Amino acid sequence: MPFIEHSSYHPPFYFRNGHISTIYSGRIKKTAIPGYKREKLELPDGDFLLIDSIELNQAKKALILCHGLEGDSRRSYNNTCANYFLEKGFSVFAWNNRSCGGEMNRLPRFYHHGTVEDLDSIVQHVLDKGFEEIYLVGFSLGAAQILNYFGQFEVDKRIKAGVAVSAPIQLKSSAEKLKRGFNRIYLNVFTKKLKKKFIEKARQHPDLIDLKRIPEIKTFDEVDEYFTAPLHGFRNKDEYYEKAAPAYSIEKIKTPVLVINALDDPFLSEGCYPVEFSKNHKFVYLEIPKYGGHCAFPLSGSRYSWVDFRSYEFFNSEITSKGF
Repeated sequence: MPFIEHSSYHPPFYFRNGHISTIYSGRIKKTAIPGYKREKLELPDGDFLLIDSIELNQAKKALILCHGLEGDSRRSYNNTCANYFLEKGFSVFAWNNRSCGGEMNRLPRFYHHGTVEDLDSIVQHVLDKGFEEIYLVGFSLGAAQILNYFGQFEVDKRIKAGVAVSAPIQLKSSAEKLKRGFNRIYLNVFTKKLKKKFIEKARQHPDLIDLKRIPEIKTFDEVDEYFTAPLHGFRNKDEYYEKAAPAYSIEKIKTPVLVINALDDPFLSEGCYPVEFSKNHKFVYLEIPKYGGHCAFPLSGSRYSWVDFRSYEFFNSEITSKGF
């Protein structure tokens, strides 16, 4: 039953193209950055995470926002979602993965789709503040992190639900899709940013980062084979694609989560639309709008995206409030 057959997202005709929606929302649309307070959360392994937050007085509910690959806490999709939930009386915690947010992390490791230990550190940090209810919204890589976290951890009962937007449920096939046609534009943006980070990381840890490999990077094949896999304990990119993909762990999810994947998303492969799986799973809800692009879902004349409204609606649904 958790497959939502009819989506409520019906954009105007000019947003009925995945590339237009994606580029408009990510590059053109102006969004107000909340007046965050930044803090540095020290981790047990000696590294740190940067968190941007706004804690409202007497707020009983909190939202944790998880950004996408080579994004940060202040990307447009995070900003609109944060501002919307702040208006609804939620405290908001937008965290940055290691190396993101404007300051390079200390250790050799970066982050990836299966970085659930760092997300758990954020969750525990927010739980320690005494909120009665906590909700998670993640975008792209952040969506994968939420699904992996829910599938691999014994989630605290105060974590009521999550929303995973533009979730790459299958990593290998999604990486392959970015090699094709116009999608290579997005791929080139990612690899250019990652190359700069690898060069900076090589200065920190010259014995662990091979500078000679960096010019070889053309696709995620090289990124994940030469850097992601060895730096994070995987044998190779294939083991990483298998074990870090949400498909590896979503069967075990026991916390309500809504996956929103648009059919015209230029980043997602066929394996990212598990209709039959969701029909037979008690907690994984799947909504597949015909349009929406990647982390976009723009609305005409609104400073928010449809995802902001849909997430709030899901968090306040009867099913979510009962926990099943």
